[in-house]
Amino acid sequence: MIWLIPVIPLAGSLVVGLIGRRMPRMLVAVIACGAATCSLMLSAMSFARLLLLPVEGRQLRASLGSWIASGDFSVSFGFLFDPLSAIMALVVCGVGLLIHIYSIGYMTEDRDYPRFFALLNLFLAEMLILVLADNYLLLFVGWEGVGLCSYLLIGFWFERPAAASAGTKAFLVNRIGDGAIVVGLIWMILLFGSLDFRSVLMDAPTVLAYGSVTASILTLLLFIGATGKSAQLPLYVWLPDAMEGPTPVSALIHAATMVTAGVYLIARSAPLFQLAPLSLDIVAWIGGLTALYAASIALVQTDIKRIIAYSTISQLGYMFLGLGVGAYAAGVFHLMTHAFFKALLFLSAGSVIHALAGEQDMRRMGGLRKYLRVTAWSFLVGALANAGIVPFAGFWSKDEILAAAYASGHWPLWAIGCLTALGTGLYMFRLYFLTFEGRSRLDAHTLGHIHEAPWSMRLPLVLLALGSATVGFVGVPPGSGRLQQFLGQVFPVSAHEVAIEPSVEAVLAVTALAMAIGGIVVAYRYYLVDPHRPETLAARYPTLYRTLFHKYWIDELYDAAVVRPTVNAARTLSEVFDARMVDGTVNGVAALVNRIGSLLRRLQTGQVPAYVLSIVVGAVVLLGYLAFSG
Repeated sequence: MIWLIPVIPLAGSLVVGLIGRRMPRMLVAVIACGAATCSLMLSAMSFARLLLLPVEGRQLRASLGSWIASGDFSVSFGFLFDPLSAIMALVVCGVGLLIHIYSIGYMTEDRDYPRFFALLNLFLAEMLILVLADNYLLLFVGWEGVGLCSYLLIGFWFERPAAASAGTKAFLVNRIGDGAIVVGLIWMILLFGSLDFRSVLMDAPTVLAYGSVTASILTLLLFIGATGKSAQLPLYVWLPDAMEGPTPVSALIHAATMVTAGVYLIARSAPLFQLAPLSLDIVAWIGGLTALYAASIALVQTDIKRIIAYSTISQLGYMFLGLGVGAYAAGVFHLMTHAFFKALLFLSAGSVIHALAGEQDMRRMGGLRKYLRVTAWSFLVGALANAGIVPFAGFWSKDEILAAAYASGHWPLWAIGCLTALGTGLYMFRLYFLTFEGRSRLDAHTLGHIHEAPWSMRLPLVLLALGSATVGFVGVPPGSGRLQQFLGQVFPVSAHEVAIEPSVEAVLAVTALAMAIGGIVVAYRYYLVDPHRPETLAARYPTLYRTLFHKYWIDELYDAAVVRPTVNAARTLSEVFDARMVDGTVNGVAALVNRIGSLLRRLQTGQVPAYVLSIVVGAVVLLGYLAFSG
């Protein structure tokens, strides 16, 4: 019954979307949260059944019948529940349910309450279709579905121009990556005659030569799609702007859906990537550079949600770094831990924004811990996990990725990962200190109205904090924990993976931990002990500061190099080709017909003698032609 896991939230979306406006708000919330709960329970039951199966046969399959059948090519509505999809389904349903519950309080005053929950359920359903599909085509249906939902939810408050623009930007940027995936799927059909995971991934070693151009291009097409969906260089630009949507949407996109889809696609296609070492190196380097790049931008941003958004881009970079060096289980492990602490950070930020009546600039905050104790402690746990501080979840998964990078000979990437850890500790605790510690920078009116969030918002924070503190232990000891053993049958043994001495691994872990702690110490000194020092540094290095603050002017570069030329070309085509050539040709033909009709109209005089004369003349001309031609 694994097909019910995505179908139930899909049904909930239809019910709430169609008749939700005629229901009490509490009933809307009960239906939406109930659908997410049912999906979580079914996922847990399927997971328990999976554990009872022999290790080599841990797969559950379900088919709803044939979808496409043409000659030897066929695609079914099939679902697969194996260790990889099990982990993904549990993360999506578990974190998604907590975000649904949080939304009850956060969106309680919104006039489009039913529409929001209908879209939230639809988002959950589409992501579950993506991770449970047993073929690439059905996966692509879920892939496009989460893209549509992100557009609708980012632009949920479409009356705001910024929100409408952000939704459109997310939709258009992802079309670039999606186009590459379509080309890849067509090529896959030509190569394998199938889109079924089992057929494609098992036949890959016989169809594709190791290191061949075909294997490299096919996998890079898939990776281009992943860079769009998972916001990696150069297609990351949509994700920071996605903060225009409601905060629960940000949490759902960043933690449990959408941005993790690209990581899942690469992990699911691991046997293909194993045949393309060049592609794996590109995946690793793009991931590493994205992690460092996004972390550097987060150092100087002032919007509380935007900093967390750049943190997501950076942490996704770590995941791709792990996948690229062949540590597939480590990449998925970091995806799982990240889902907990990133949802926690976004929901905690939402609690702050809710308490401050929409304020998101942390320069106008400070000292909030004494007013929002649950939120502050929850955020602190999320910050420690995100920074990779032992024993919180992020430490175990990030450490495993960095160890794999070092062991596989990618020492420059290991150094980039450690430097990113330093930046992560700095920007996360800059955010924490400026928001919750130090002197308050709030006005008296706002201070008088600050209050902790309702239970429906606090409960998910507490549960996510517990998860962020403990879920990392499923991967202990590193490389051979229960999670890695569970995922072992899904991923091939990577040629990049090299055994590493425990003592060396301990040194690597301490090094990365020391870098993260160093970042926290710098944040403490600069933003609590001497809060005027950052302004002094910004004045001393104005070019560097402006470059980071304006995000390397990449948005402006895209606007100048892509957006404006495209708009100008479209305007030129409209005014010249369409208006003058196409419309001109059509209008010219109409004018010619009209002119001919005007001339012929003169022959219709209405006088019988004129008609007789024309007949006689015509007859004479015809007889003359016949006589001379004979």
